[in-house]
Amino acid sequence: MSGLILSSPVIFWQLWSFVAPGLYRHEKRVVLPFSFLSSVCFLGGATFGYYVVFPPAFRFLMGYTTDFLSPLPTVTEYFSLSLRLLLSFGVIFEMPVFMVLLAKLGIVDRPFLTRNRKYAFLLSFIIAAILTPTPDVVNQLLMAVPLVVLYEVSIIAVWLFGGKMPVDGDEEEMEQAD
Repeated sequence: MSGLILSSPVIFWQLWSFVAPGLYRHEKRVVLPFSFLSSVCFLGGATFGYYVVFPPAFRFLMGYTTDFLSPLPTVTEYFSLSLRLLLSFGVIFEMPVFMVLLAKLGIVDRPFLTRNRKYAFLLSFIIAAILTPTPDVVNQLLMAVPLVVLYEVSIIAVWLFGGKMPVDGDEEEMEQAD
């Protein structure tokens, strides 16, 4: 799993290299930035999950120690918890890149995201409640707050980079402009 996480830049590059031959020239220009930003977001999210969220989650699970009960987590349980957090946060931190992609496809725009902010906040807390491995509020907030912040970053990213991609008829005009 460490190899998968550390090789994610190469994996994203290979995915986009596979898709690139089917894209127009103006669409190919986004391959390198998209690969780089996807890798940075995924690795940043995994790092955040491991260094910020994992310690309190593990402490919470180990907090059930009494005179009659002593927690004895196995390596499999420890690995499962850390892997779940790493992948969850890695995927969650892809939100701005995903929103820009949706904006480029014409599915969302900045006014739509701004107008539906309250629903996104509610959904952030629901997702945090589902994905966090522990039932305590602290760990849920450690996931929900980054989701809310990433949603706001997504609105700014869509505003800056989310111009709609030209349709087929516009392709000829773009090539003539180049």
